Amino acid sequence: MHRLAIYDMDKTITRKATWLPFLMHAARIAAPWRLALLPAAGLATLGYGLKLYDRGRLKELTQALMLGRALRPDRLEQIADVFAADVVADGSFADARTRIAADRAQGYRLVLATASYGFYARAIGKRLGFDHVIATGSRSDAHGNVLSRIEGENCYGAVKLRMILDWLANSGIVRSDAHVRFYSDHVSDAPVLEWADEPFAVNAHGPLRAVAAERGWPILDWEH
Repeated sequence: MHRLAIYDMDKTITRKATWLPFLMHAARIAAPWRLALLPAAGLATLGYGLKLYDRGRLKELTQALMLGRALRPDRLEQIADVFAADVVADGSFADARTRIAADRAQGYRLVLATASYGFYARAIGKRLGFDHVIATGSRSDAHGNVLSRIEGENCYGAVKLRMILDWLANSGIVRSDAHVRFYSDHVSDAPVLEWADEPFAVNAHGPLRAVAAERGWPILDWEH
């Protein structure tokens, strides 16, 4: 029997969403002048709120504004590693880190499944001791530079479940031979929570808290 403990990242492990903080961190290091484009990023967010495009396109637009259309992978890795160190040290829930350690001690394989981009989620996952990271991918150009374009689909909602299932298949794990715990703060992860053997609503916002109460899922409040 495979034991899997799968965690969402933003606001489940981390205290706040990580995308905008990462963009600001990266811009300060790579191109400080781009911080002046923050208002344009705000307008892009407004466009998403008006349903002019989806979350994936919003990520592409804000990345292009704050980081440019391409960035060398080694440079991006350095930036992500510094960001990850700060997030784990000062921006993550102590209760989350304790739970991660407990799952590992019980023999669970740790998987981070997040809509965040893999180029910085992997750095955070590594520092937290995760065995694998499932995240939104990025396209690269012919020289290997990371582009402000998503590779495949944004790892969000029902897509996250499909990507988890693809990872299981590629890992040779049959669902009936696995026991799965899943932790998330957001109702968009309801498909994965329904699919898991042990679903946990963590730091749940109102809609997820209501669904969890209806389904009888445990509700965990970490440091609240």
